[in-house]
Amino acid sequence: MEIIKISKEGQVSIPEQLRKSHGWETGQELIVIDTGDGILLKRKQPFIETTLNEVAGCLKYQGTAKSLEEMDDAIRQGVEESWHGGS
Repeated sequence: MEIIKISKEGQVSIPEQLRKSHGWETGQELIVIDTGDGILLKRKQPFIETTLNEVAGCLKYQGTAKSLEEMDDAIRQGVEESWHGGS
């Protein structure tokens, strides 16, 4: 166990032994998870690169195809609703 301090800027230094044991290098992005009684740091895993053909199948839509104009109108309506609180 090691004791570290929080700097004025809210930063902490992770001891070298811990960084090495987890394979964390300078610039590594970490996810911070609030556990309620502390925090957990985990390596941010990059998304696996995919193509549209690989993921489009999960976008199942039952119905007639929408035109680009209909899609644009729906997007516009959604933006207006979010700006005006849905009224």
